[in-house]
Amino acid sequence: METLWFCLVALTIAAYVILDGFDLGAGAVHFLLGKNSEERETLLETIGPFWDGNEVWLLAGGGTLYFAFPTLYASAFEGFYLPLMMVLWLLILRGIAIEFRHQMHDVLWTPAWDAVFCGASAALPVFFGAALGNVVRGVPLDSNREFFLPLWTNFRVSAEPGVLDWYTILVGLLALAALAMHGALWIRLKTYEPIAGRAASLASRLWVCVAALTAIVTVASFQIRPALLRNFVEHPWGFVFPALALGGLALAGTRKSFLASCGYLAGMLCSVVFSVYPEVLPASPGHEPLTVHNAAAPDYGLRAGLVWWIPGLILAIGYATFLYRRFSGKAGKPAATSNSLRG
Repeated sequence: METLWFCLVALTIAAYVILDGFDLGAGAVHFLLGKNSEERETLLETIGPFWDGNEVWLLAGGGTLYFAFPTLYASAFEGFYLPLMMVLWLLILRGIAIEFRHQMHDVLWTPAWDAVFCGASAALPVFFGAALGNVVRGVPLDSNREFFLPLWTNFRVSAEPGVLDWYTILVGLLALAALAMHGALWIRLKTYEPIAGRAASLASRLWVCVAALTAIVTVASFQIRPALLRNFVEHPWGFVFPALALGGLALAGTRKSFLASCGYLAGMLCSVVFSVYPEVLPASPGHEPLTVHNAAAPDYGLRAGLVWWIPGLILAIGYATFLYRRFSGKAGKPAATSNSLRG
């Protein structure tokens, strides 16, 4: 039962990264693709119906984590208190910027909210990536299963780590590049020329960064934690996850590039989840990690919770399906139509 809930947590987090990832990425490249206020408004239209619905999966992931692994939830929130508060503020600022841009029509406030939206959207993937890097690297859990990490110490992977070191920053940069590419591919899918052409060109350049950073982070991860290979050696079927990531990355330049990007993100996340299992919060050398066994809620609670969790998941999937089908068209107007209207 603990393993099932471990997979369900991973499922909701992967759904959040794939779905909210494209609107985070779209925000991160907001100023690169929108050359004027009208074009930036079109970029916002590509995510307008979806962004708040996508964040439902963040709540689902956090709620599932709290219910199924309360010890992990308590330890992680205590240890990562400062960066989690920063993430919360970034989420708030991003939402405010989207809403206020449409309420405060002013030559000063409109570009100011655009800047807030772009900055918060770019910072969030870095924080999320750094959090994932901390999970892979491990944290110094004590005998009470508690820890606290400063934002940084000496930026080295050492016995006294900070939230930010060279490795977690590297993972954060990969997350930013991957979600920026993901967002650019979404914009290409949802807009007309000339924005779609700019998005395709930017996605191609970002693809090079993503490919290079993926290789570097993979090598660095196995050097920092050689045990990550254990599950792949013992259960070779797990190589399907890295294969999915590599296949998605390889196909990111095709006509189905957005779906390929989804496959890359899913493959990368599943590879991490598979490699750390049964640990849910790996520990630094000399410390005992939290696992699916010592961090899970009582078995009865897990079984009873499943009865309520499944209908909730069906409702969320149904809502998302309706939303994406209802707003499946492109945002903005074709260039030819716009030109004829101007004439």
